[in-house]
Amino acid sequence: MKIAVVRETRPAERRVALVPEQVAKLIQLGYEVAVEPAAGERALFSDDAYRAAGAEVAWGADHAATVVVSVQPLERERLSRLHAGTALISFLPTNPPDVVRTAWRAKLTTFAMELVPRISRAQSMDALSSQAMVAGYRAAIVAAERLPRFFPLSMTAAGTVPPAQVVVLGAGVAGLQAIATAKRLGAVVKAYDVRAAAAEEIASMGAIPIELELGSLEGAGGYAREMTPERAQLQRDLLTPYIEAADALITTAAVPGRTAPMLVSRAMVERMKPGSIVVDLAAESGGNVEGSVAGTELTIGNALVWGGANVPSQMAGPASRLYGQNIASLIQLMTNGGSFDPDFSDEIVAGCCLTHNGEIRYEPIRELLEGPLA
Repeated sequence: MKIAVVRETRPAERRVALVPEQVAKLIQLGYEVAVEPAAGERALFSDDAYRAAGAEVAWGADHAATVVVSVQPLERERLSRLHAGTALISFLPTNPPDVVRTAWRAKLTTFAMELVPRISRAQSMDALSSQAMVAGYRAAIVAAERLPRFFPLSMTAAGTVPPAQVVVLGAGVAGLQAIATAKRLGAVVKAYDVRAAAAEEIASMGAIPIELELGSLEGAGGYAREMTPERAQLQRDLLTPYIEAADALITTAAVPGRTAPMLVSRAMVERMKPGSIVVDLAAESGGNVEGSVAGTELTIGNALVWGGANVPSQMAGPASRLYGQNIASLIQLMTNGGSFDPDFSDEIVAGCCLTHNGEIRYEPIRELLEGPLA
């Protein structure tokens, strides 16, 4: 039974799907592991480190592999060359569904890491949370680096430097990590989330919950429900004074597979003070901040607006270590007696499986490619 770790080919992707320490653990489970040359180079894991962990380092690692692991999905041409029955584990965006269609026709078994159910038993496999934690940390560091003033309070003989005022919108995994990091750097942090339970989590991080008295929008899977346009506008109106007073604004509200909610209008950003910084982690999925552009820094009014693009990859080493542990835990769940043997009656396995044995198992994609179920 062979696991292949491929080298990521997208220019901005620096992560790797498994790091050497996880390779060693999988070998102990009975697998052989093959790694493509320089697969971990951009995350600072050398080929020699993989060899020392027991892996083979060679091109074409995916040939005759039982399981192929990656961060981003393989290119369609490469998918079509794999043997039927090969299992693929990666992030596997389903819109557009071209990659899934190719895998389906090639009779490959595909598991999408973003579809791992968010239940307690699957916490060690939850790649969305692990990568969001990295992104949240990075967001606070970006804000501190680009803000032309101190984050912490400094009392000196020459006078007192007041702390930076930071506002975080969204208190999921990324938002809470941004809050915690900004607090560790010494800022005064206020935060808002539409879920009522989030206020307690915000306070537990040492931040001040922003209370707008709008009621909760708690939804399934820990995500917020979509709000009406009228409520969204009222929320923006009530948030405006908090954002106007902020030195740094970090926005983190995103739901996989959906356009990010627009929480902050251009007019709101234009009211921020000179030198302010806005970090929009949701820029790739439409943006929480009107006018933000993924992978771009631009100026709106007096504020610098930083649009996030593949933010976890900007900290490729720790992001890879966390993601690799998610992958290794999922493989371990699907290992039986030293063989890769997924149990499709398990809700975790079934929940993240897109295709298997020529069948599309994920209903939204099945409806898109085959039509609604009878």
